Amino acid sequence: MRAEIIAVGSELLLGQIVNTNARFISTQLAEMGITIHFHTVVGDNKGRLVEAIRIAEGRADLIIFSGGLGPTKDDLTKQTIADHLHAKLVIDQQALSFIADFFAKRGRPMTDNNRQQALVLEGAQVLKNDNGMAPGMFYRTSTHTYILLPGPPKELEPMFQFEAKPLLAEQVLDNQLIFSHVIRFYGIGEAELETELLDLIENQTNPTIAPLATDSEVTIRLTATGATEDEAWSAIKDVQAEILNRVGKYVYGYNNDSLAQKLKQTLIAHHLTISAAESMTAGLFQAELASIPGMAEALVGGVVVYNEETKIKHLGINKETIDTFTVVSREVAAEMAKKVREKFATDIGVSITGAAGPEGHGGQPAGTVWIGIAYKEEVHTYELHLAGMRNTNRIRAVKFAIHYILRIIMNENRSNI
Repeated sequence: MRAEIIAVGSELLLGQIVNTNARFISTQLAEMGITIHFHTVVGDNKGRLVEAIRIAEGRADLIIFSGGLGPTKDDLTKQTIADHLHAKLVIDQQALSFIADFFAKRGRPMTDNNRQQALVLEGAQVLKNDNGMAPGMFYRTSTHTYILLPGPPKELEPMFQFEAKPLLAEQVLDNQLIFSHVIRFYGIGEAELETELLDLIENQTNPTIAPLATDSEVTIRLTATGATEDEAWSAIKDVQAEILNRVGKYVYGYNNDSLAQKLKQTLIAHHLTISAAESMTAGLFQAELASIPGMAEALVGGVVVYNEETKIKHLGINKETIDTFTVVSREVAAEMAKKVREKFATDIGVSITGAAGPEGHGGQPAGTVWIGIAYKEEVHTYELHLAGMRNTNRIRAVKFAIHYILRIIMNENRSNI
């Protein structure tokens, strides 16, 4: 099955909002083995929308629409599709009751345009909207399948996941189940990972292998079909074993894990506490850890020492070390990590110092970062050369610090992440 996504809304063309719906739907379709050939964005104009539909019908079997189901005059998606397909629009009584109840509970009158939100294509399977008022539609002809979804992501995502996707799965998967499993990597780029796994990717069948670089890390989504979940998982586990055999040292977690969540679990499991001294990241490392519930059991505290004076006065860094090696150096990072560990009496002290950009700092070019990790009687130091924008470099430095801490703990305890 070939798919095309048509996002309707002039606000998308004007750049007022980002089309996150297309990304979400594409990810969901890829899990089902449905090929997405085109994304189209069209404004609130009936003639241009009809033209987009006709083009899509010539190159896709499945056409998914997002947006244009609301109560205002510029919400013209379903009326345009109905006219194009010579289909009638009829009131869905369940949707109408839901809308009427919504207004009655708030003591507000229901207008005619609100009533029109309950209109659906005659013969369509209605997709319930638990998070808004406009129902979606799943409509089939002899040649095409049309799915109409509301624009707000909080309505579209659950509607597609729980209403449309099961209907689509019945159509394309012949009653087979879909099972998806994500492997998360850090410390390796997407291109390098793909090179290591190229033969597996080129020869994929069931499961499919989909690498994705996002938010400074790389994931691989393995998706399999089977008559049962056990059957689908059986197809996945052999491929996963081969992936781990090749690049397992870069794996930090699975599915919904994050680096910070994994660090929290690891610190608590090994009864370790941590503190941080931050320069270029100015508290981002501690904020990232603190975003995870329950982190107080491991995160004791830390300091932001953004300039030379505070490093000396509040952390006790030797001025001679800074004068000799500059603030962006292995020696200063190591001393910062040791000092913060001593100051807060923790098992681990971590430091981040560097030149975030756009200019260099401490005699080093932009993107140079030193990370220090004091653990037991040893101090580990790591040099990074990052090439992103200023704040991207700061975020990446935090994630690299977490990655290196995890590696040290795992190597110390000789266990796999």
